[in-house]
Amino acid sequence: MSENSQQSNGDLWVFAYGSLMWRPGFDILERRKARLVGAHRALCVYSFVHRGTPEKPGLVLGLDRGGNCRGIAYRVAPEKRTATIDYLREREQVTMVYLEAWRRVWLDDDPRQNVQALCYVVDRGHQQYAGRLSLAEQLHFCRQGHGRSGACRDYVLATVTELETLGVRDAGLHQLAAQLKGAHET
Repeated sequence: MSENSQQSNGDLWVFAYGSLMWRPGFDILERRKARLVGAHRALCVYSFVHRGTPEKPGLVLGLDRGGNCRGIAYRVAPEKRTATIDYLREREQVTMVYLEAWRRVWLDDDPRQNVQALCYVVDRGHQQYAGRLSLAEQLHFCRQGHGRSGACRDYVLATVTELETLGVRDAGLHQLAAQLKGAHET
């Protein structure tokens, strides 16, 4: 990961679009609604550790190219920067399916304000990159997936709940969540 001097000094910003939104796991100074342009949230990563196994993969979110993504930007104190990045690498880079990247994100409270934030973007060349799956395929993997961090179903439902809290509607995830809720309640 390369950082310019502005990113190396001062506060660290982290962009969250999946489980980091509802379970960051690190100390924060500030939590702001944010938007990243140039990538979108997609259920495009086979999970072999956190929400599935190699034998029974689940699915997790990745930032995939194109579009934009609404999420959360966390501001971390300078003295917590190294520990936070180390934590994120341990959590997000278990199988190296994500590329660590610095991207500009716009903070919703002031559309003129933007920051450089650490993001985890899916590596399309990685064996765990699922690409665009049909709803039926997503349902299959989300129903079967269970890993170190729990059931894939719970991951999807918690993410949708957090998106609703932010006032964000992701049509594909909401449709999947409705199917997962229906299947669970019958």
